[in-house]
Amino acid sequence: MAHVAGALIGPEAVRRSRSRARRFTSRLVALVGLYLVLAYLVLPSFWWHFEHLPAMEPLPKTTLAPDGLPGDPLNVALVGSEADVLGAFAATPWRPADPITLGSALAIARGVVFDRPDPDAPVSELLLFGRRQDLAFEKTVGGSPRRRHHVRFWQTDVHAEGERPVWMGAATFDRGVGLSHTTGQITHHIAPDVDDERDALMDDLEVAGRMTALFHVTGVGPTLNGRNGGGDRWFTDGELAVGVLAPAGGAGVVPVRVLPSPAPVEIKNQFWAWIRPVLATDDDEAR
Repeated sequence: MAHVAGALIGPEAVRRSRSRARRFTSRLVALVGLYLVLAYLVLPSFWWHFEHLPAMEPLPKTTLAPDGLPGDPLNVALVGSEADVLGAFAATPWRPADPITLGSALAIARGVVFDRPDPDAPVSELLLFGRRQDLAFEKTVGGSPRRRHHVRFWQTDVHAEGERPVWMGAATFDRGVGLSHTTGQITHHIAPDVDDERDALMDDLEVAGRMTALFHVTGVGPTLNGRNGGGDRWFTDGELAVGVLAPAGGAGVVPVRVLPSPAPVEIKNQFWAWIRPVLATDDDEAR
């Protein structure tokens, strides 16, 4: 009798099991779809903001290496004339980088090999708007050009504060010299936390009394595992800091006037501040 009952109940149990599996699959597909919509459409739209300088929205968000590979992300911008930019950096510990020539290349090679200072060492070329950087600055760490803070700037066609040009830049920290992960060529390797370099540069300009205002717009967007042309990992909350410079010869404001970002962006940045130490730890362990 049990066998007969089992034979009768068995197909019904299978039908119910299949029905549950179909419901589970449907719910799973719905949840995945909801996640994709939220993660790739809804939330990024909340974080996409250019309220303080709308003309920056269509501009590129990353540089390119000369071989066409992605370069470093754009994470800083300055508002002011070339004289304003040069005057601002002259008031900080940063120095203009020498152009790449045979002499400057030999000088940086000697500095790296023999551990000698080279505060004006050249930086490699990156491209934006189809051209190499217009200006480059660096701040050395220790007695060798192996480790240094550096930033490249390109003048854009965008203007703010009247007719003052906007300069977009990529600020990174060279943590050492080694072989490129993509080409095998000798190169500097950058530290992954590009937000730290962005914030430190703006702090230096503020301390020097060369800025009047600071705000953020959307840069490359939140990125956990970006890679530059040399294969170096970088991560960022995706914001691009814009500093309004005091006119050449004029004084800035300390502390600078900070313009707020929209509430969803502030929430995103707070969340990023929580996970940022974990991202840095992961990179240390990987090395």
